[in-house]
Amino acid sequence: MNQSYHEAVELLKRLIAQPSFSKEEGDTATIIEDWLVERGVEVERSSNNVWAKNKWFSEHKPTMLLNSHHDTVRPNANYTLNPFDPIVNEGKLFGLGSNDAGGAVVSLLATFMHFYEQEDLQYNLLLAITAEEEISGKKGISSLYPELPVIDFALVGEPTEMNLAVAEKGLLVIDGCASGISGHAAHDNTENAIYKAMKDIEWISTFDFEQKSDSLGRVKMSVTQINAGQQHNLVPGACDYVIDVRVNDKYSNEQIFEIIDANTMSELTPRSFRLNSSSIDENHPIVLAGLKLGRTIFGSPTLSDQALINCPSLKIGPGKTERSHTADEFIYLQEIEEGITIYIELIEKINSYEIVG
Repeated sequence: MNQSYHEAVELLKRLIAQPSFSKEEGDTATIIEDWLVERGVEVERSSNNVWAKNKWFSEHKPTMLLNSHHDTVRPNANYTLNPFDPIVNEGKLFGLGSNDAGGAVVSLLATFMHFYEQEDLQYNLLLAITAEEEISGKKGISSLYPELPVIDFALVGEPTEMNLAVAEKGLLVIDGCASGISGHAAHDNTENAIYKAMKDIEWISTFDFEQKSDSLGRVKMSVTQINAGQQHNLVPGACDYVIDVRVNDKYSNEQIFEIIDANTMSELTPRSFRLNSSSIDENHPIVLAGLKLGRTIFGSPTLSDQALINCPSLKIGPGKTERSHTADEFIYLQEIEEGITIYIELIEKINSYEIVG
């Protein structure tokens, strides 16, 4: 275990040192691929996605997916450290992607290698370290499905402090356009698109969807961008804005859009309906295993590739979600060690007849 932990930390340092923005993850995919090949694993690669089966994979067993992502957002302007310099200080490993989701990536890799050659597993292990998660891109995990075997359930590695995210809010992004009549600001023969947008935005800011979720709470809407006008003396004929909607498991994205569209005057265009909320039964063996290990369950407000995985999935990983996308991002080295330990204990528990028999 000590060797696995140190190898995981060294790998994470290499990944941090190599920029891997969404759609530009080729070099980190190669690092991960080479790391597995060096350990005797037969590796598959599709675009910037890397995947592998455990040595004794059997079509007669159910399959558990171990998934996380190796792409990152771009560093924000408030960094005081070099985002690509993996500095260790006071038990923290700093660097872009260290927390989201490098800690989970290397912990899952270490866990996969721990079980790779075991013949007596109740479940197959399928490892997939994927691309474009930060943008829910079409060349990420969803592009792999035609190549992968049937998956029965998944562990999705994201920073959750190794607690059990049994549900995750979906995401619906809507482009709104309020139309008016443009003209000189001194005249009355105008219809200000900004004022029309304001009425819709007021409704968006105060409306409360009726159905609440025990694990995910209420649906949350936010107007996050707005644009109108080019000069002070011209009433704009159009006002564009963007609505970010975090959807609980009581509604589909299509249902949410219909409600918003029926209550607003603007022309609304959804960018996609595919990022629906996701959840796993709290009596699923993997959840029961986590509870037996003393972990707690919760609903996650943040989006991950869990939304694109078409089987029951549990989001769990080292690190803390509030550190994701922040300046001077870091993960505690102890969190990586704990991540490997708990991942291994989870798989050992569901491999026992105590859970599955």
